[in-house]
Amino acid sequence: MKQGKPVKSAGSEKPAKAAATAKSGKPAKAAATVMPGKPESHLAMVRRARRINRELAEIYPYAHPELDFRNPFELLVATVLSAQTTDLRVNQTTPALFAAYPTPEDMAAAVPEELEELIRPTGFFRAKAKSLIGLSASIRDNFGGEVPGRLADLVTLPGVGRKTANVVLGNAFGVPGITVDTHFGRLVRRWKWTEQEDPEKVEAEIAAIFPKSEWTMLSHRVVFHGRRICHARRPACGACPIAPLCPSYGEGETDPEKARKLLKYEMGGQPGQRLSPPPDYPGRPAPALGAG
Repeated sequence: MKQGKPVKSAGSEKPAKAAATAKSGKPAKAAATVMPGKPESHLAMVRRARRINRELAEIYPYAHPELDFRNPFELLVATVLSAQTTDLRVNQTTPALFAAYPTPEDMAAAVPEELEELIRPTGFFRAKAKSLIGLSASIRDNFGGEVPGRLADLVTLPGVGRKTANVVLGNAFGVPGITVDTHFGRLVRRWKWTEQEDPEKVEAEIAAIFPKSEWTMLSHRVVFHGRRICHARRPACGACPIAPLCPSYGEGETDPEKARKLLKYEMGGQPGQRLSPPPDYPGRPAPALGAG
């Protein structure tokens, strides 16, 4: 499993490993495999987990936060809006939002009904508007108009918990953090890295497995894999490059051709979630709200 660069296939670009897996009908080979029915020691699990992380780094060398942002404030707002909706819907909503309220001072002074209307497409718009006005006012009043770069400060902002704080710290400030969203939680349990359900306990147990320098990118890689291949209801097991390392292989579709049809976003030749993806993203940008 040495190839990790995107290659063109069937009119779209896919990472070479996943494309090869889908064509050959066999999961890519790995140095270690899971032995069904045999108890796994903690050390063996740690080694397997780290191997999965290395493999994901080759499969998704372009992994990134899938929210469009240009500064810490935009990332913070976008992350708050992403609750109970898709990153795509947030990205389609924020251009007009940030045009109207580009700074914390502007958003703190927003008329609630006008802000609600702008963020309505993301759902739960009244509660989210209240959080956005509250956190903006706190940033203005308590942090000199600048988003704070410490976890202890971020979690004091209305509507901001550890997950949101870690997203902002890792991607706007370069401070390592593990982001336990629904994708991350279900995959690390599916891979038997933890049995915990509480996000903070999941974060603590996964943090103990990996060096701190890996935390932010590990989060992106796991979430990317969960959105593209290892889906919640019907994972594409037959097209999964890390299948030999997965103790839950077979929970999803194992037929290679059927599994290939389950691949999403750039893996399936479809647009991603960002309207403005990074330059190295091998897929197509998402359409603007109302386009296409």
